[in-house]
Order: sequence, then C-alpha cells, then structure tokens
Amino acid sequence: MSPTARLQRLLNPRSLAVIGGRPAEVAVEQCRAIGYTGEIWPVHPTRDRLGGVPCFPDLSQLPGVPDAAFVAVNREASIGTVAELARLGVGGVVCHASGFAEDGEEGARLQERLLAAAGDLALVGPNCLGFVNYLDGAALWCEQQGGVRVESGVALIAQSGNIAENLTMQRRSLPIAMLVTIGNSAVTGVVELVDTMLDDPRITAIGLCLEEIPEVAAFSRVAIRALRRQVPIVALKSGSSELGAQVTLSHTSSLADSDVLVDALFGRLGIARAHDVETFLETLKLVHVHGCRPGTRISSASCSGGEAALLADLAQRTGLTMPALPSGVRSRLRDVLGERVSVRNPLDYHTYIWGDLEKLTECFTALLEADLDQQLLMLDFPRSDRCDPSEFETTVAAFVAAQEKTSARACVVSSLPESMPEEVGRRLLEAGIAPMQGIATCLAAIAAAARIGAAQRSVDEILPMPRAGGPVATPVVARDEVEAKAALAAYGLPMPRSAVAGSVSELPAAARQVGYPVVLKALAEGLAHKSEVGGVAVGLDSEEAVARAAAGMSGVADRFLVEQMVDGVVLELIVGVQRDPRLGLGLTLGAGGVLVELVDDTATLLLPATRGEIRTALTGLRVGPVLEGFRGTVADLDAAVSAIEAVAAFATDHADRLLEIEVNPLLVLPEGAMAVDALIRLAGPTARLGD
Repeated sequence: MSPTARLQRLLNPRSLAVIGGRPAEVAVEQCRAIGYTGEIWPVHPTRDRLGGVPCFPDLSQLPGVPDAAFVAVNREASIGTVAELARLGVGGVVCHASGFAEDGEEGARLQERLLAAAGDLALVGPNCLGFVNYLDGAALWCEQQGGVRVESGVALIAQSGNIAENLTMQRRSLPIAMLVTIGNSAVTGVVELVDTMLDDPRITAIGLCLEEIPEVAAFSRVAIRALRRQVPIVALKSGSSELGAQVTLSHTSSLADSDVLVDALFGRLGIARAHDVETFLETLKLVHVHGCRPGTRISSASCSGGEAALLADLAQRTGLTMPALPSGVRSRLRDVLGERVSVRNPLDYHTYIWGDLEKLTECFTALLEADLDQQLLMLDFPRSDRCDPSEFETTVAAFVAAQEKTSARACVVSSLPESMPEEVGRRLLEAGIAPMQGIATCLAAIAAAARIGAAQRSVDEILPMPRAGGPVATPVVARDEVEAKAALAAYGLPMPRSAVAGSVSELPAAARQVGYPVVLKALAEGLAHKSEVGGVAVGLDSEEAVARAAAGMSGVADRFLVEQMVDGVVLELIVGVQRDPRLGLGLTLGAGGVLVELVDDTATLLLPATRGEIRTALTGLRVGPVLEGFRGTVADLDAAVSAIEAVAAFATDHADRLLEIEVNPLLVLPEGAMAVDALIRLAGPTARLGD
C-alpha cells in the first residue's frame, strides 16, 4: 500500500481503535457527536466501556484490523503500542502523547524509537490533539471542538493544537472540511497532508498554521501542485529560522531577515500569508466561495457616505482599485436612485429605497453587472438582543436576488465582525455570496486572492525550490574585496579597472596603471565596511592626492586597492545573497550605497530566480522608476539584470558552503552596470573561491 493510500485510510477510517483512558474516551464521544457511522473499538486493560462502547482488553482481541487508531497512553507505552499496530497492518495512527522531540535529548531519542516502531504507517503526531474529518464524520480528537459536518470546505493543518481547537470555535460561517494537528510531525507532516488533501475535490482551500517551514523542496512541489489544481493555500506563520543567530558582516542580513525570506517563499509559490487569525479565516472564506482570479478591481455599495469613504481609503492602502462604473450601469442606477443620489464607485445609495425589495434588487443588479473582480455590499446587522434586525433582511434578500441574476463575485461585508449573524452568513454562503466580517480583513483577503490567482495563471513559470543545504561548517572566512571581485568577475559581473598595491611605495605605479581619477581603498582581513572607518577615498586625480589619502588610512591597512573612478552613475543598487538553513539562498535587491539601511528599499527573492523575476523585483522598488526612464533619465536596466544574474549564478554554484555575498554598490549606468565593492563569506578556513 502506498503512503498516500495509508494516509487516506487514516483520515477517512471505516473502523478505528482508541487506546487509552480519558483522552481516548473523548475521541469516542467526539466521533458520536459528529455522526461517525463506522466501527469503534476501544482498548483498555481494566475498563468495561469507554464512552458507552464496550472495551477490548488488548489489541490482540480486536475483531479485525482497524483502518486507524488513536493512541493516548504515555510516551513509553506509545512506542510499543504503535509497533504492535504496525504489525497488525493498521493504516495509520494518531499519537497523542507528549514528551518526545519537543522535550530535549531524551525525548528526541524516544521519537527516533517511535519512528522506527511506526515503520510504513501514516502517523500524525506525537504531541498532538489529533484530527477531525467533518466531511465523512471521523474524530480522532481528544478535546472539545466546535465544528459541524459539511459537504465541502477548507482543510486546516496546524502545528499548535490550541490554535486548531480555537479555530473550530469560529463564528465566521467558514465551512471546515478537515482539521489536522501535526505536533512534532515525526512521520506525517504538512507536505504529505497537503498532497493527500489535493486529491479530494470536496476540499476547496487549505489553511496552514505553521511554526516552521517544512522541507522547502518538497513543500514547493506540493504548493505548485496546489496551484495547478487551483486549490488556494493560505498560511499563518509564526516564529523564525536560524538565520538571525548567524554572525553577519554585510548589510544584507539586516535588510532581509528570516521572515522576509518566508515572505519570498510564499510569494514565489502563490501562498497567501496572513499575519493574524482574522485575516487567515476571512481569506480562506473568500477563496472557498469565489476561488481566485488575478484582478483587483472592486466596487462597493452602502447606504452611508462615511462607510463608502472608509472603504475607499482602505482599498487604496491595500492596493485595490475602484474604477468608474460603466456608463450603462450609471444610467440604470440613476433611474432607480433618482437625481438626489450621486452615482459613483463606491456607491452611497442612501436610504430613499430602504425597505423596497424591488428597487433594492434593481439597484444591486445594475451594480453587479459592472462585472468587476469583487463586488461588495456593506451591511451591519443590529444586535438582535436589543434591536429588531428584521428590516435588514430585505436588503439581504435583494442582494441575493441580484447575485442570482448576475452570478457576480459578490460579498456582503460587515464593518464589525460581530455585526454579521451566523445565520445570515450561512444563508449568504448557500447563495454563493461571501459573508465577510471586517472591512480591512475583507480587502486584505481580496488582495491575497488576486495574488494567488496570478500565481495560478503563471504556474508554468514558477521554479521549484532546491533542497536547502542546512547548516554549514565553521569557522567562516570572509574573502577580501580583491578575491571576491575576481570570483564574481569570472561569472560575468562587470568590474572597474583596478590594481593592488602591496605597500605605499607601490601606489604611484598602481594609480598610473589604472588611470586618473582613481578611488583608493584600504585592504585588510575582516574589513567589511571601509567607508565607516575612513578606508575609502574617491576622485583622486594626482599622485599627491593618492599619497595623502593613503596616509590617512595608515591606521586601517597597509595594502591598497586602486580602482577606476566611475562617472555618470544613474543609480546605486545593493545586491546581496544570504543563506538560511531551512529556506536556502535569498537574493536581496535594493537601493544601495552608504545609506542602504536608512533608505530600506529592498525586495527579496529565493534562488534560483528567473530573469523575469529579477527584473520585476527591480522595477517594483521605490527607486524602480529611475531604472525605467524617470523624467528622461536613461538607465541600462538590462545590464543591471545581467549583473545580478551573475551574482546569483555564483551563489547557486557555491550553495553548499556560501553564507553571504554583498555587492554594494552596483552602479547602474546609461550603458552598462559595474560592481565597485564586493564581499563574500564562505564556510571553511581553507576553501578558496576558485575551488
């Protein structure tokens, strides 16, 4: 049996065994609560019943081989129980016990034993609450949960059991099809679960609550498969990788920390990242209802000018556009609303037609026929315990009728999450309308869905990630500028003319060889930022000027690099590559020079990256317009891209031992580009760049 078949057997069992005390009994109760119709075989050595179901004293007494088992005994006993279940031929196991790899060296050794005991089993956990299958009605789950059976919906995979349990209690009308907590992921993790869920057409989207990124190559493979199958993935990611613990000498790592690399990974793979639970759930709800399309044009309707203005402001900040309505739509709206209403997008339709089902339906139908990417109705219901919300039902009925006529991608949005009753949300879902709770989260969800849609459309151009190299050997050696430049020049990175002077006496000849005016730089081991210690002098046009500059650097170094002075610079860029043990190599591009960290205008890609991705990242910078001819300025964008490709190629070829590269600045000229400073850090004291 294939690993996928075993996992499918675990997640949708026709028979299951529960082993243990109270947690196992809760699993029986939860199965009954959501309508599980398969066989349940509790196992306990002394109890007669668990959850009202007769017990078997041990596994050997079971009437058959269960598809799945919930193991809720202590960590030592779990290992033997899992081994016995594997011998029986069970499809898969949930291991509830804690005290494994999350609990120090002894726990890590126990987890290795558990891994060996599991053999070919699908195993969720250890250190987890289990899973609930709301599609088929199976709950190998040892806590309360607030979900209900559904025919289709989103799947949630969480490393945190507490977050997962909280998500089942949501009151946002989000249909949850499956919930899996993975704990330590000793055997079965995010990659295997996503891969299996993609084969179930009832699962419309997948939400990931992650504390760490799975193995990046396998993760990219299933994420790209999800794009091809048009199953959106939304991620709520907390924590960081080991990058922040590394000693760094360049600016690059302060500009692109591990969280920036996570953003780069998700952006590359078309995964929408949410930074809070509300946006996570609202995005999943939107894509469940409407899927994803690469468009950001929206309209909104409300009976309040203040609400209309607030939504317009938030839409602009979110990167959404609110285009003018087509002339035919405007004409129809004027006919319905009268001359006292100003027809525009966003639309304040006032309250002249409030309560009039026919006119409201005609108004909303006309608006929805604008055929934009998302069309919103803002509506907050009053409190039912103190007010009468019945008159708001007319507005809902009119909007539902308009959507039925137009099949538009429509949302009803409440400004406050609690102003959307669950019953109203359920009816809107059944009508194909997304019930969105919170203006800002709704707009963020629309923008995220557009990004996923763009990735789905261009999935054939997305490069899968290679395996990350993990930690590298120490100590780490920083190569000086001369050696770094020579290595990068061999990959096609353009450099200015230069000469090295081993002493002050060699400087005149070196300067004549390069040709005045020149730049003088101090060379010393470990000297990364020369300008900060007075180790750089520019525009030197004579032997005397060079001698004075060298004298000023006497306390910094006794070796010097003399370089051609480059004129006509249009823009200075920084090009950096840094290594993350989990995510691999990140390429950071941005506005460069001595103020690089102050300016903080950067974009980060993961390597390998295509030429098109590099070009898009450059032109998307705040300084990007300068590269595209801002106010008549001419810059050689193609040369800049080629120079960056050379740096990326070197990094990729040395990925097994590279820690970081920094080229700062890369000078972009009217014709060509030139790197005037470079730093490379490699692992290993004897490794040479040319090896």
